[in-house]
Amino acid sequence: MRVYVPLTLPGLAAAHQTGELGEGPFLAYAVTPALREWYLSDDIEELEYAALSRAALASLRLLAADPAAPRRRVVVAVDVPDGAASVDPDRGLDPAALGEVRVAGTVRLAEAAAVHVDAADAEADVTAAADALPAADGGDDDAQFVVDGAEDHELLWYATQEIPNLVG
Repeated sequence: MRVYVPLTLPGLAAAHQTGELGEGPFLAYAVTPALREWYLSDDIEELEYAALSRAALASLRLLAADPAAPRRRVVVAVDVPDGAASVDPDRGLDPAALGEVRVAGTVRLAEAAAVHVDAADAEADVTAAADALPAADGGDDDAQFVVDGAEDHELLWYATQEIPNLVG
């Protein structure tokens, strides 16, 4: 199963240093039954993109919690055994948890398929979105518009061999 792990650049640097994405259980995003139902598509590429987008939003939340982190969303795509990722039955129907899974066990960074990171030109919009996130969560439509603006930036694809350049 392909999962998308939300990180920040400092989180990616830590994973690069330790060689591990995390010691389970940790949060990731994947194509879950609830995500399939919400997205209304059978196209696996579209569903994978939706899961990646949910992970990018989770990365934005990590940035909002860490004002010192560079304002670029980071998502690591990694394949894990099917049994290693599970949906929390208490959150499965929560719209805020669409695609959310818990990954059990340790996942080595070497197993990652790719890394997705914002381009430098996204930093201003990502900064504004991270700052607006609390108000958007509180129901402020203008703040939600700012948060949605970060989604206008496509995350760039990087091979895992490029991680040292991303974090260096």
